[in-house]
Amino acid sequence: TLGGFDTHYTELSRHDDLMGYLDSAVSAFYQDLAAHHMADKVLIATWSEFGRRPKENASGGTDHGAAAPLLLIGDPVKGGLYGAEPSLTKLDDTGNLEHAVDFRSVYQEILSGHLGADAATILGASFDRVPFLASPVAV
Repeated sequence: TLGGFDTHYTELSRHDDLMGYLDSAVSAFYQDLAAHHMADKVLIATWSEFGRRPKENASGGTDHGAAAPLLLIGDPVKGGLYGAEPSLTKLDDTGNLEHAVDFRSVYQEILSGHLGADAATILGASFDRVPFLASPVAV
């Protein structure tokens, strides 16, 4: 895990540093997977328990919000942007971005398409499909 993304202040410089750390760590991990011929078996996913609001606060940061990006990395993933980019001007009644993809849809795709599990049983419901897997892989 990599903490420190709760950027209520000086977000620009802190976020830039954090993304650099994430890039270095994921790159090293992926290179190790490739060296051991395992890169096609592993899907790396990032997640946060909260998003950020689009409007900067008085401290040069952003407060907790409802929408956030999920990064999916690895050979099993078809690269691209899935879902519409949220509007920075059309916010919900509480000032949050309106998300385009429910994070449970992403989990469902990982569980069923990558791990071969019964996602509906694990998640307690079925969600819209997000077809980001290059080809289903049972690990």
